[in-house]
Amino acid sequence: MTTTATTTAPAPYAQVPSASAIATESNGFSISSLVLGIVSIFASFTFFVPVVGLVLGIMALKREPASRTMAIWGIVLNGVMLAGTVLVTLGTLAFGLVMLPFAFI
Repeated sequence: MTTTATTTAPAPYAQVPSASAIATESNGFSISSLVLGIVSIFASFTFFVPVVGLVLGIMALKREPASRTMAIWGIVLNGVMLAGTVLVTLGTLAFGLVMLPFAFI
C-alpha cells in the first residue's frame, strides 16, 4: 500500500484595506454651499456668491447623499438671495428708466 502525502495550502489572510483605500464620505460641496448661502445673506449684492453656492448645492445633492440636508439648505438660501438680487436689480433699473425724463430738467 502506497501512501501519498498531501500538502494543504495555508489559509489566505484577510486583507485589511489601508486608510487611503477606504472610501470616506466627503461632504465638502454641501458645506461650501451652506456657507456660501449664509455669506450671501450679507453679500447678496454680489451676483457671483449665490450662483456659486447654488451650483455647489446642486452638485452636492447628486454626489453626497449623506449630507442632503445641508445641501438643501444651501440651495434654499442661495436661491432666495439670488432671486432677491435679481428683483432688486430689475426694480432699480425700472426706477431709473422711469426717472430718466426728469434727469434733464
